[in-house]
Amino acid sequence: MSSLTEQTQAKKNVTILGAVVNVVLSGLKIGIGWIGQSHALMADGFHSLSDLLSDGLVYYAAHHANQKADDKHPYGHARYETLATAILGILLIAVAGAIIWDAGMRIVDDKTISYGWLIIAAASISVLSKEVLYHLTLRVAKKTKSDLLRANAWHHRSDAISSLIVLFGVGMEMAGFKYFDSIAAALVGLMVAKIGFELMLGAANELVDSGLSADKVAQIKSVILSVAGVRELHFLRTRKMGAAALVDVHILVEPKISVSEGHLISETVRLALVDSIEDLGEVMVHIDPEDDELSSPSIYLPLRDELLVQLKGVWVTLEEANDVKHVNLHYLDGKVIVEIELPVSLLGTAADPKDISTRFQQATVELPAVEQVKVVFS
Repeated sequence: MSSLTEQTQAKKNVTILGAVVNVVLSGLKIGIGWIGQSHALMADGFHSLSDLLSDGLVYYAAHHANQKADDKHPYGHARYETLATAILGILLIAVAGAIIWDAGMRIVDDKTISYGWLIIAAASISVLSKEVLYHLTLRVAKKTKSDLLRANAWHHRSDAISSLIVLFGVGMEMAGFKYFDSIAAALVGLMVAKIGFELMLGAANELVDSGLSADKVAQIKSVILSVAGVRELHFLRTRKMGAAALVDVHILVEPKISVSEGHLISETVRLALVDSIEDLGEVMVHIDPEDDELSSPSIYLPLRDELLVQLKGVWVTLEEANDVKHVNLHYLDGKVIVEIELPVSLLGTAADPKDISTRFQQATVELPAVEQVKVVFS
C-alpha cells in the first residue's frame, strides 16, 4: 500500500466489515440456539457478540495510531496499536477460557437439542463467514504490517473454530455420540489461549522497548560501518514502535573534521539505514570524535566562551593578539588542541612568522587545559 492514509483506511474498512458480520452472526446464533435449546450455539453467539468489542478496539487504534506527532506524543501514536494488541491478546485468552469452560459444561448438560439441522446450518454459515473474514483481515494485516489486525484476524478464526466445534458436537450428538465435542473444544481453547499469550507477550515486549532481533541489529551495524567516514560505532540502541523500528547510535569519526563534515556523515548514515532496513522509522545519529563508550574525559574542560577569556588573558603581551581571525578548538582525550588562525598579511611585515608562532604557542600552553597549539596563516 502506497500511503499511510490508504493503510489506515484499509484497516478501518476491514474492521467495519467484521463488525457488521459479527452483529448479524451473533443475532442469528443466539436466536437459533435459543429456539433449538443449543447451549453451545448460544455461547458461540455471545462469542461473536464479544468480537464487536475487539472490532471497536481495532477501529479506535487504527484511527489514532497513524496520527501525526504532537506536543504530547512527539514520537507519534503508534503505541496505541501496540496497547490495543496487548488488550486483544488478553481478550483471546478470555475467549479461550470461555471455550474450555463451555466444553466442561457440555459434559454435565443433559439437555436434548431440537431443530438440529437448523443449528448445523447456522453454525456452517458462521464457520464460512468468519473464515473469510480471517483471510481478508490477515491479508490487510500483512500489507500494513499491523500486529493488531493480525490479532483480530486470529480472533475471527477463533470464532470460526468455535462454530466448527458446535457443528461437530451437534452432528455427533445427532448421530448418538457424546463428549467428542467437549474434548475437541478444550483442545481448541488451548490453541486460542496460546495465540493470545503470543500476541500479548509480543506487545508487552514492544511496550517495554525490547530491542530488535540479533540478525536485524547485525544488519544495521553492517550498513553503518559501510558509510565512508565512519571509523567505529557504539551505543547502538533499537526498539519497536508499532510497525516501525527506531534506532539510536553513536558513530566515531576523524576527530579534527569540521562540524559540517560530521553532520554530512551522520545524514549519510541515516539515509543509508532508511534505504536499506525495512520498516525503519526514526534514526538518531550522534557524532563522536573519540570513543566515549566507557568514559568522557573531556566533559569537565572549559567551553569555548570561558576558554577564549583565558586565552585573551595569556595573550595580553602579544601585539598580534588583536589580529587573530579565528580559534579552532579540539577537545580530545581530556585536553584541548588549539588552532590559531592569523592573517597572512602579517607575513609581509618585518616580523618573523616562526617567532610569532613560537610566542603564541608558549603563551597558550600555560593554560592547564591546553595540550597542543598550532598556528596557521591564511
